[in-house]
Amino acid sequence: MAKLQLETFLPYRLNRIAAAISQDFRAVYGPHHDLTIPEWRVLATLGQFEAMSAKAIGRHSAMHKTKVSRAVQALEERRWLRRRPSDDDRREEILTLTAQGEKAYRQIIPKALAFERRILDLLGPDAELLLETLTRLEEIAARAKDDQI
Repeated sequence: MAKLQLETFLPYRLNRIAAAISQDFRAVYGPHHDLTIPEWRVLATLGQFEAMSAKAIGRHSAMHKTKVSRAVQALEERRWLRRRPSDDDRREEILTLTAQGEKAYRQIIPKALAFERRILDLLGPDAELLLETLTRLEEIAARAKDDQI
C-alpha cells in the first residue's frame, strides 16, 4: 500500500496555507481592534451586506453556528452590532452594524485590501492564475458537497 506524504497532500497544504495566512492577517485587525477571527468575519460580512441573519452569516463565512453566535454576542457587547426581529420570520433576528461597528469596519478595510495586495504583488504574474485556480477549486468543492462525494 502506498503511503501518504502529508506535507505534499493537497488538502493538507491548502489547509496549512489558509491557517497561516489567516493568522498573519489577524495582525491587521487584531491588535488595534482586539477581534478574534470569527468576530472579524462577522464584522466583514455585515460590512459587506449591511443586514443579515446569524444563520446567513454562518453560511456565507463557512463558520459553525456556535462560533457565529459567540462572535455576534461579543460584537453586541462592544456595541458594534444590533439585532432586530426579521420581518419574514419572527424566530430569526437580522443583524446590522452600529455606527461604532461601521467605523471599525472602515478603519480595517484599507489595511485588509493592502494585505491582500501585498500577497498578490509577491505572486506577480502568477496572481491571476492563482485566483482562477481558487475559483475552480471552490466550484469543485461546491460540486463535491452537492454530490456528497
